[in-house]
Amino acid sequence: MNIFTIIIIVVVGGILASIRQINQYQRGVMLSLGKYTGIKEPGWRLVFPIFQSMQKIDMRTMVVDVPPQDTITKDNVTVTVNAVIYYKIFDAAKAVLEVQSYHYAVSQLSQTTMRNVVGSVTLDELLSSRDRISDHIQEIVDKASDPWGVKVESVELKDIQLPQNMQRTIAKQAEAEREKRAVIITSEGEVLASENLAKAARTLAETPGALHLRTLQSINDISSDQSNTVVFAVPLEVLRALEGMAKKLNS
Repeated sequence: MNIFTIIIIVVVGGILASIRQINQYQRGVMLSLGKYTGIKEPGWRLVFPIFQSMQKIDMRTMVVDVPPQDTITKDNVTVTVNAVIYYKIFDAAKAVLEVQSYHYAVSQLSQTTMRNVVGSVTLDELLSSRDRISDHIQEIVDKASDPWGVKVESVELKDIQLPQNMQRTIAKQAEAEREKRAVIITSEGEVLASENLAKAARTLAETPGALHLRTLQSINDISSDQSNTVVFAVPLEVLRALEGMAKKLNS
C-alpha cells in the first residue's frame, strides 16, 4: 500500500467522521474555532473535529412539569400548586449563546414566577380565576425568556392542594350555600302555590255553584276507595233551603 492510498483512506475516513446528521425538527448551531458561524439546516452536514463544533437544538414544543410549590396566598393561606408549561425555541443561536441550559432556566423561572403570582392573589381568586392567573404567569415567563430565544406558548395550573382544615371550611361553606338556595327555592314555590290557591279561592267564590261542584268532586274522589269513611257536612245554605221547602209543604 503506497502513501497515496493511505492519504486517500485518511481523507475519506476524516470526511466520514465529520458527517453529522440534523433531523427535520432540529437546527444545528455551528461554532468554528470557538466563534459562532451560523445555523445548519436539516440534512447531512460536515463538522470538522478540533476546528468546529455543532450543538443540535430541538425546535419542537417542549414541556416543563413544574414541581409542587408551597406558596402563601395574599390572605395568608398555605397552598401547594403545580403547573405544566409548554414552550418552544424560536432562535436556536440565542438558546445556545445566551443561556447555559435553556430547559433548566425555563423550569427555574417558572417556579419562582408561579410562587410570586400565587402569593399576590387571595385564595378565592386562585380557585375562581385559574385561567387568568395562568395567562399572567405565561406573560411574565415569556417576557423573561425572550432573550434566550424561547417562546412560552401556554401555562396550565394542574392542581391546587389546600390544607385539611381549609378543605373542611370550604365544604361547610358550599353546603351552607346549597341549603340557602334550597330554602329560597322552597319559599318561592310556597309563594307561587299560595298565589294560585288565592286565585282559585276567588274564582270559586265569584262563580255561582262552583264551590258545590268542587265539593261533589272531592266527595267522588274520596269515595272511590271503599275503605274510606266519609263524614259529609251539609252546608248551612242547603239546610235552610230544605227548611223553606218543608214550611211550604206544611202550609
